[in-house]
Amino acid sequence: MFKLDGKNALVTGASSGIGRAIAVRFAREGANVAINYIGNADDAEETRKLVLQEYATAGVPQRKSVIVRADVASEEQVQAMFQQVIESFGSLDILINNAGIQKASPSHEVAMADFDRVLAVDLRGPFLCAREAIRHFLSRGRPGVIVNNSSVHETIPKPKYVSYSIAKGGLDNLTRTLALEYADHGIRVNAVGPGAVVTPINKAWVNDSKARAEVESHIPLGRAASPEEIAAVFAFLASEDSSYITGQTIYACGGLTLYPDFRTTWSSGG
Repeated sequence: MFKLDGKNALVTGASSGIGRAIAVRFAREGANVAINYIGNADDAEETRKLVLQEYATAGVPQRKSVIVRADVASEEQVQAMFQQVIESFGSLDILINNAGIQKASPSHEVAMADFDRVLAVDLRGPFLCAREAIRHFLSRGRPGVIVNNSSVHETIPKPKYVSYSIAKGGLDNLTRTLALEYADHGIRVNAVGPGAVVTPINKAWVNDSKARAEVESHIPLGRAASPEEIAAVFAFLASEDSSYITGQTIYACGGLTLYPDFRTTWSSGG
């Protein structure tokens, strides 16, 4: 049985990486999938092709997939996106807040324009999208699901990425606050906290064997994740298999949140 059979899902930032993998996995599970993007339209179209292929491969009954361009940091564009998606599908059941960016810089050299842009996309964006989704869920009087793409860096500091770390810390509190506030309406809000994932945003170390080995040396499972492994966690949290889970961040990090440097007992603590 398809776990998301007939559900209508919107995935932000779905033109590549984890977002693309989520869109394809949701297609496999029988959902109608709206693919949001802001950059390259060809990349979004490639995601849609993969979604349509997945419908055919998995034997999913006829489903719909649409592409919608919007900057999630813009209230006007987010509202227009939701209007377009709801008009296309008739309703919305699942929001995946995946769109995100990061900019590296020593914290004392961070340009405020870069700081503001990261928070606008990574924190303001998920709030705007969640607000519109909740408004829709409440207006139709039916439950809905929101899953945010967070990071291990909502708890693990990330030097030289202070704006990204702040945004993910805020996303953790956004997840828990909305989950508590709307639980009595049957609206579930959770997050996934990926660790190191082989995606274009991480190409600096993914395509450098020495740098990749250094990254993976810190991961207890000894390897980076594939986008598909992360997408599987999103599919679980979006489905009824997780019907009693809300306000949680599920870390899909290969053990990075286990303080891996303590695998060897170098501390004198008892």
